[in-house]
Amino acid sequence: MKKAMTATLLGVALFAGMGAGVYAGSNLQEIKAYLNSGLKFKVDGTPVQLQNASGAAVVPITYNNTVYLPVRAVSDALDIAVDYDAATGTIQLGEKSEGVSISSGFDSMYHTKDPDKTIYNGKDYKEVYFDNADGNRSSSFMLYPKGRYQKLYLQVAAIGKDVEGLFVKDSDSDIELKATTLDVADGLATVEVDIGGVDSLYVYADVEDGGSMFVPLTTSYYK
Repeated sequence: MKKAMTATLLGVALFAGMGAGVYAGSNLQEIKAYLNSGLKFKVDGTPVQLQNASGAAVVPITYNNTVYLPVRAVSDALDIAVDYDAATGTIQLGEKSEGVSISSGFDSMYHTKDPDKTIYNGKDYKEVYFDNADGNRSSSFMLYPKGRYQKLYLQVAAIGKDVEGLFVKDSDSDIELKATTLDVADGLATVEVDIGGVDSLYVYADVEDGGSMFVPLTTSYYK
């Protein structure tokens, strides 16, 4: 797993390297560092050459016994999206969303980060709810927006068999906020739900034997 490389880089700081615009701020401090061309890198056991946005080879920097790597070179090697917001001075790694991911505090027996279960249509969503159990069943989980948001954008896909009923309820009042269906042919759909003032949500679907429900948690969010 590419992301596993991150764990092997204990003590390694990531040096921005996002382009000239990043260095235009006033929070810069001059240091004396060294280019360290003796280091080699592997991802999942395969040797890689770190490169900048132009495809040129880059060399890590050593400063005070710490190795600094360009963020873009590392993100490209790990196949992780990277972006820089000049207005806020923020480097964004991974998927971007306009809201708050539902993954924080998510609790379910079908919550998984297993790479054998997090890939849908060739894309690895890293962290998902994936109910691939047997038999006809109600596949369900709880969410806790705690009245802080106006909308829920829930990404969900039916796998194997269509889902005839997907429901989102205010679990405190038992009011149904959304009811829809999911067709396998539709792929990954985004279900938009009005959740203003709602403290907790009960999400459930009627899943038939031979069918599964896939919900990427990192790209489903509150807003």
